[in-house]
Amino acid sequence: MSATILIIEDSPEIRLSARFILEDHHFKVLEAENPFYAQELLDQGIEVDLLLLDMNFSRDTTSGEEGLSFLKYLQKQQLNLPVIAMTAWSSVDLAVTAMQQGAVDFIEKPWQNQRLISLIKQQLKLAELAKQNQKLNQQLQNNASPTFVYRSDVMTRLFNALGSVAQTDANILLTGENGTGKTQIAQWIHQQSQRHSHPFVAVNMGAIPENLFESEMFGHKKGAFTDAKEQRIGRFELADSGSLFLDEMANIPLSQQAKLLRVLEKNEFEMVGSSHTQQVDVRLICASNGDFSKLIDNELFRQDLYYRVNTLEFRVPALRERTDDIVPLAEHFIAQHCAKYQRPVLTLTDDAKHALRQYRWPGNVRELGHVMERAVLLSSTNQIAEANLNLQPTIHTQRLPLMTLAQAERTLIDLALERSQGNIPAAAKLLGLTKSSMYRRLEKYAIAHHKES
Repeated sequence: MSATILIIEDSPEIRLSARFILEDHHFKVLEAENPFYAQELLDQGIEVDLLLLDMNFSRDTTSGEEGLSFLKYLQKQQLNLPVIAMTAWSSVDLAVTAMQQGAVDFIEKPWQNQRLISLIKQQLKLAELAKQNQKLNQQLQNNASPTFVYRSDVMTRLFNALGSVAQTDANILLTGENGTGKTQIAQWIHQQSQRHSHPFVAVNMGAIPENLFESEMFGHKKGAFTDAKEQRIGRFELADSGSLFLDEMANIPLSQQAKLLRVLEKNEFEMVGSSHTQQVDVRLICASNGDFSKLIDNELFRQDLYYRVNTLEFRVPALRERTDDIVPLAEHFIAQHCAKYQRPVLTLTDDAKHALRQYRWPGNVRELGHVMERAVLLSSTNQIAEANLNLQPTIHTQRLPLMTLAQAERTLIDLALERSQGNIPAAAKLLGLTKSSMYRRLEKYAIAHHKES
């Protein structure tokens, strides 16, 4: 896409001359006869990639005061636009001052056309590199290669199937219970794909407030809303040319699903507060433990969006379905946590291995990792025995009597709170709920709650 250059110059002849040169090199050109008009354009959200700024206007001819004031305005507004300062007077002092105020380079009038074009291209390239750095700084996702430990047939079949499609650009939907490792599998798919050298950006859709959905996903311009103190790059732009992982996909509010569908269909979006349409190229990987059939039947999830995200659907098995993997995974976590806490490597006793295989693991691999971390920290010998595991009978091993759904839900909530010792986030994880969903149910059944973490 052609870059847009804003020429801020009081002489119509110089603006016309610059326009001819720039358009010959396929740049888009905007003009402003003074800094005040240029400020109006920028305040309106006009998209500009670089400024050519004359330093002297009608007030005087040598001080550069108006140009310097405009540079201060750009800094105050945090408009990170490259500025090439221009003046008809050869003044080293003014050039130095302009650079100190934020100009990226300086050129004298009359200019040499080739030098002007060379400066512009150089600064546009540097600006693009700075933008890439901003993207990297915004990415909190740890892209370290995930380690998978498995021996079971069900996991072998899953990874064989995933390996056959990972190098394509097909959208993938991963389903399965919470804690089964869907995020790590999404990372693995990305790393096996042709996009592996580009970003992997993960978003927990259940954690995004509805009023911030567009800002989080598409980004926003500075001043787009009350708290928009600076420009923010959205997740789609961060993931451009790479993979975008949308976790808890079923939790997207219905009101926002059409906006997401438009991006997936047309590969384009606008930042909040901008009318400029941006193109994007991402490979979509989604994950959910929701029942999409019920959500669609209840008109809580758009069927067309579901078809768009599940070109290929894979179910990640629960840990209780892969009992051959439980002990190897436990030993992997022991080695990991012993290294983390600088402890000698511990071994599992036979009774501990038996207990691990018999336990139902409602929290799946995530819960196994927490159990082994606790056992490593509390162990006083070089072995981990069954007693060190502190495994309690789970609600999955107990048969509930026949009761209404509301009664069953209340019973399960009470059991989860008892198991987590009143820790609400932990109880929510055991039930496969978000923290906000858990609080709604506590209010629904008038269950007193105190512990927040």
